[in-house]
Amino acid sequence: MNEKEKMINGEKYNPMVPELEQARIRAKELCRQYNNLPQNAKDEKKNILEKLLGKIENTIIIEQNFFCDYGFNIECGENFYINHNCVILDCAKVKFGDNVFIGPNCGFYTAIHPLNAKERLTFIESAKPITVGDNVWFGGNVVVLPGVTIGNNTVIGAGSVVTKDIPDNVVAVGNPCKVIKIIEQ
Repeated sequence: MNEKEKMINGEKYNPMVPELEQARIRAKELCRQYNNLPQNAKDEKKNILEKLLGKIENTIIIEQNFFCDYGFNIECGENFYINHNCVILDCAKVKFGDNVFIGPNCGFYTAIHPLNAKERLTFIESAKPITVGDNVWFGGNVVVLPGVTIGNNTVIGAGSVVTKDIPDNVVAVGNPCKVIKIIEQ
């Protein structure tokens, strides 16, 4: 199994191998091109997103600036919106359902680095996927950590740090993010 396959499968991998380094360079260059487009360049933006992201549906709006590690591990459902300054570190799959709205300055981080300093210096890391259901709204400055699943019809309040799974039909806020209210459907 090569390092890219290990990365995608959640095993320990070396991100410094040429294949992964080139994939990151490609993604960063596409992000740079995207971020430098005029606001009204809708066709050019969609063309870059189709090259960059693993899966997109018809209605997708990503405000500039947008950054990701690889892009190919990001899947976006229908009616998808990201506000300014989003960072998605997609070493593992990051899957967004339909009708997902993401406020400004949000981050979705799948990478896991060793706690042991000596191990960390080897650059070996792992990653866990992030899964977001349908009809989810993220307030500004939310951070979602590796391995988290967020249920359908859920609201994550501004400034939250999501460290564990959040169920369907709730409002959750805080650091660490916790359910504070059930949303009646």
